[in-house]
Amino acid sequence: MAFHPARRPADLADAAPATDSNATAKASGAGAHAVLTDPDAVAVRSALSATPSLRLRLDDTDVDLVESHAVLPDGTVVLAVDPMTRTGGLLVAARGRPGAVRLDVTQLVPVAVRSRVRARVRMLGTAHRFDPASLDSCDTDTVMSLLDLPPVALWAVEPIAIGLARDIGGTTVDISAYRAARPDPLAADEAAHLQHLAQRHSGVLNQLATLVDPALMARSARVIPVAVDADGIVLRAETPDTHTDVRLPFARRVVTNAGLAEALRTLLAEVARRRSHHPPTAGGERPSAA
Repeated sequence: MAFHPARRPADLADAAPATDSNATAKASGAGAHAVLTDPDAVAVRSALSATPSLRLRLDDTDVDLVESHAVLPDGTVVLAVDPMTRTGGLLVAARGRPGAVRLDVTQLVPVAVRSRVRARVRMLGTAHRFDPASLDSCDTDTVMSLLDLPPVALWAVEPIAIGLARDIGGTTVDISAYRAARPDPLAADEAAHLQHLAQRHSGVLNQLATLVDPALMARSARVIPVAVDADGIVLRAETPDTHTDVRLPFARRVVTNAGLAEALRTLLAEVARRRSHHPPTAGGERPSAA
């Protein structure tokens, strides 16, 4: 039986150890050793790291695990499952069988809108007992996420096939690309950012809306943010019977919460600049967006 990391001595050595769905592959990494990152792989890593729950399928049995998983830097998914339950017994039976474990994640827009499903992730993997020695290759945040899991047996799921489905269609994510990717820097706090903007900063959203096609905005009942990542924010213009999502790219990549605030201020400065060049007419028409 695998031990929960809380039973491991506390003197662990900390080891040093992104993008939107429409982006092309971007360079990431330190120094001269940049690695091309697959945006679909980043999307999967972001969904797995940010979701509080996932569905585990073993044979014909489905179970929802809530606050019971973590993701290691190499993409291995760690599950906390009580060995005295039926699910624990099924994991024992499935141990070592390639593809015997299936994980499903439904990524939702974290604000109150219709059509909330953003993406669906499906992973087939092989379950093994969690090896506490793997903690030595984890960063501090990963170690803390493991310590936050329920104090029961831990299992490591090694992915062998990954699928990503969106409204625009589905794709298969390369396992090597998935392991090389990292979650988007804002993924963990995206829900909090979007909810804060929607609830507290409607004025900011209305100003940002002027950067969108005015003809579209004229038909919209409201504008609400539905996604934000290191490279931009997505605003949804809703009408009574439909909606349109519009992406506003940031001037530079954001990697911290403070950077997000600065990126939004830069977009608001662009609003002010356009207003100074195209002041509203007497009829109150919106300025044209470039």
